[in-house]
Amino acid sequence: MAQKNPVLVSAIKPTGDLHIGNYFGVMRQLVELTKEGRYRPYIFVADYHALNTMQDAEEMRRRTREVVRAYLAIGLDPEQAVFFKQSDIPAHTELAWIFDTLTTMPYLMRAHAFKDAEARNKEINVGTFNYPMLMAADILLYDATVVPVGADQKQHIEIARDTAEKFNRVYKDDVFTLPEPYILPEVAVVPGTDGQKMSKSYGNVIPLFASRDDIKKAVMSIVTDSTGERPENVYHIHKLVRSVNELDALYAEHAGNYKALKEMLIEDLDRYFAPIRAKYEVLGDNPDIIHDVLARGKAEARAVSEEKMERVRAAIGVA
Repeated sequence: MAQKNPVLVSAIKPTGDLHIGNYFGVMRQLVELTKEGRYRPYIFVADYHALNTMQDAEEMRRRTREVVRAYLAIGLDPEQAVFFKQSDIPAHTELAWIFDTLTTMPYLMRAHAFKDAEARNKEINVGTFNYPMLMAADILLYDATVVPVGADQKQHIEIARDTAEKFNRVYKDDVFTLPEPYILPEVAVVPGTDGQKMSKSYGNVIPLFASRDDIKKAVMSIVTDSTGERPENVYHIHKLVRSVNELDALYAEHAGNYKALKEMLIEDLDRYFAPIRAKYEVLGDNPDIIHDVLARGKAEARAVSEEKMERVRAAIGVA
């Protein structure tokens, strides 16, 4: 099944509420990159990846629906993008096993997720250790040319490239396309309310579909340094929704008045996300839309991935 446009692959785990770091770091780029048919996006819910931390079937189902609903709410067109669940496409786990047979343990021990878990003395499951191989399969199945990611995910794209190169070399067949990461420097790391990278695991997020009251609560909790005239953590989040020129004048005018600057950020975030929030609510009242979008995506993703796997199986000698 030939692709008419270069392919973009993106995914998100259904393991918690989405936040504005997800939106500015990756989700907004997806909308821009798919305009006017620039890329054919394959966007999936990484439910098998989520099993490393989630063992609640009903929560998995609910959060999977919420992820698709969010993608539609931000403006992605289901006629232009292919939405599907990772678990609906058997080729992902089949290809991950094939990649396992080419990959050494010392190589995977360099992965950030594994090293972070090891540093915290966690009891590490095989899924966490093997995570990069499933992610490589996710990307390479669809001949992705670009993968929009945050800066912390760049290593996974490098691993996917290494894996593609090794497979092509070992089996003497250019089966896989080498993907490139797509990282916008200005949003490579979206700061959280404590100044660290915004992350569900740090509890420092501003929820993507938060009510005005919840936005206020999050913004008022932003950590500030009382020694300066400009609260840097507030300013860096504010830059996501207003131009630097506007902000520099605004922050100079209200120098030292942190409360006023936080209140302005609350207003700007509420105004910016109000249309997205409204669409998200409408989609919540129409669950059949989510079901239909996933069913159509499953059919196309299965067809494309199976065509790739036929070539993989021939290359390795099992077909």
